Amino acid sequence: MLTRKEETYLQKKLGRRPNLLEIDMIDAEWSEHCSYKSSKKYIRSLPSHGKRVVVGPGYDAGVLEIGDDDVITVHIESHNHPSAVEPYGGAATGVGGVIRDIISMGTRPIALLDALRFSSLNDENKTSKSKWLFKNVVKGIADYGNCIGVPTVAGEVEFDDSFKDYCLVDVAAIGLGKRAQIISNHANEGDQIVLAGNPTGKDGIRGASFASKLLDDKEDRSAVQIPDPFLEKLLIEATIEASKSNCINAIKDLGGGGLSCCLSEMSHLVEKGFEVDLAAVHTKVADMSPNEIMISESQERMVYIINRKKLSRFKEIFNKYGITYSIIGKVHGQDNLNIHFQGKSIANISCDLMVNAPLCYRKSKKPGYLNRTKKGIEMYKVKDYNSILLDLLSNPNIGNKDWVFQQYDHEVGLRTVIKPGANASVIRVNDNKFVSIKLDGNCKHCYLDPYFGTLGCLSEASRNVVCTGAEPIGIIDHLQFGSPENPQIYWTFRKSVEAIIDFCNYMKVPVVGGKVSFYNETMSSPIKPSPVIGTIGLIKDSSHITKCVPTFGDTLFILGKTYEELGGTEYTDSIGYSEYGNVPKVDLEIDRKNNSAVLALIQHGLIDFAHDCSKGGIGAALAELAISGNVGIDIDLEKIPNNCSRPDYLLFSESHSRFIIGSKQRNRVKEILRSKRCIFSEIGEVETTKILNLHHSRKEIINLPVNDLACNYNTINHIMDGT
Repeated sequence: MLTRKEETYLQKKLGRRPNLLEIDMIDAEWSEHCSYKSSKKYIRSLPSHGKRVVVGPGYDAGVLEIGDDDVITVHIESHNHPSAVEPYGGAATGVGGVIRDIISMGTRPIALLDALRFSSLNDENKTSKSKWLFKNVVKGIADYGNCIGVPTVAGEVEFDDSFKDYCLVDVAAIGLGKRAQIISNHANEGDQIVLAGNPTGKDGIRGASFASKLLDDKEDRSAVQIPDPFLEKLLIEATIEASKSNCINAIKDLGGGGLSCCLSEMSHLVEKGFEVDLAAVHTKVADMSPNEIMISESQERMVYIINRKKLSRFKEIFNKYGITYSIIGKVHGQDNLNIHFQGKSIANISCDLMVNAPLCYRKSKKPGYLNRTKKGIEMYKVKDYNSILLDLLSNPNIGNKDWVFQQYDHEVGLRTVIKPGANASVIRVNDNKFVSIKLDGNCKHCYLDPYFGTLGCLSEASRNVVCTGAEPIGIIDHLQFGSPENPQIYWTFRKSVEAIIDFCNYMKVPVVGGKVSFYNETMSSPIKPSPVIGTIGLIKDSSHITKCVPTFGDTLFILGKTYEELGGTEYTDSIGYSEYGNVPKVDLEIDRKNNSAVLALIQHGLIDFAHDCSKGGIGAALAELAISGNVGIDIDLEKIPNNCSRPDYLLFSESHSRFIIGSKQRNRVKEILRSKRCIFSEIGEVETTKILNLHHSRKEIINLPVNDLACNYNTINHIMDGT
């Protein structure tokens, strides 16, 4: 609900007391979920301009030009609170919402991605709800995406007990179209306002307000929307056909806040007033009040502004697809949203006032836990490196996520070139142009150092895209935190924003879209800071597409230096020292130089595979390579550039800006890496033995058959298939 200060501000701006409908409308639009009143001040500073940016943040989706008049649209959304209450429906409607954001720009959705967060699956005392949430969230995403024929091509899953009794469900989507097809979003006096899709019902009422407060024990299922993917598929086809027929002047998805937010934001965007008759809205039940109609968040609905001369063609198209629609009003005047019902004006309010909520100026304070002395692990003696590596591979944060991917139809549409489970996924635009995309996050790093933790997420997402042969061209972000009213949580948010600004300015890669999600906490605790970063890359030649599968005869190189950076690593967490040491730092110049070097090697056709080092460090990366190629790998750890005092630090540090690459042209690789002034080393080779053999100073450190590695790497399948 509105604060007392907001109520005073509203009454002063209106010059009168608002009625109950106007209060409900404002309450939805001024919710944290819709207004960004705690974050707008800072996210305005994100660098969002670039040579490829056609439409940046602030619209339903960002638009990037990729040559030949082709554009891609991209957006990311979340459905955290609804998914924590009703995981199947909450996750499914999250997919539907982000898809409608893509078609709102006049483009066809071609791919989905997700980033998911749950509490531990390993602790028997905590598994029941976490496994239930995990299983049903994945099923909701899979069923919706499979039904509408849009492939889910990549994902990222993280488990941490700060998500106990809760979950984060981020869904991103990519669309493809021509620049001339992008909806211009304009309106003229007398244009018709059309609501099309599902009837408006009582599901999802106050969903925006529900998502703007902490989740208590009273689970509000009425705030969770009901999905209908089959209708969504029809909306996709009808909207694209109407767009190609030049029927649509403006379009917007009904997301958070329902008609209240959609109409006010649309009116503000086109700089025209709207007159709307709620009696014309097609509803699921006959007894809905005007307030319920205005703030319902029933799914699969969109609002279109149609030129009167094009209305007959629009109707013809939507009738062909069997989509119900209502003409609910017209464009009139300059600013006000004037709502009528049964012949009476029941609300009349400035759209400029509605969409510009008074900003909140929150207090910010460095969290006290960051000042604690970190526990040392110098006394921890490693007895068996083989066991440590096997344990790490069975950690769901590192292990194989095939249990998730196998539920997605990632080949529908015939565009998926590199499938889920690789460094990043690659989508075909045409025979010689491809888009690569990856989502990444690391709540452990961001908890211990939100600045360098977020910087690391940006670095990792970019490395993953580079490994496929793509040049990063855009960033999307989703910044997820607990209550902004807590100064210590708000401080972590501000540090994450600083990191994105610094990274994107330095790399000259713009932020083209994103979202901020606060109040991600239950009555027991907030989540750890959990920014999710998506990097979009462009591959201009099919010969540059690079996978992460080694082959016999490859010489192995490591690019980058390993530092004694154990803070927030999966290794220290696994041995009970989760808050030990320094979080991995990112040197932006080294990061840019190493990415550039790998792209140069790929474009010269010199490497057979590339794989980044991240969670689990070099040890996990080498094991993943052995498993993916079903090959043996022999490595001399002493040759790896590092400043580590122990082999376990060297193996499991999660330092950034590192790549493992394989080549059969070792001399040319060395020549180019030297010319780029990179720190690198030749460290081993790929063999036929099917053994991972890591040794240091002639002493064997790890010696494991690939079958044993693969068995542990697939642990998550065994955990979930047993439910």
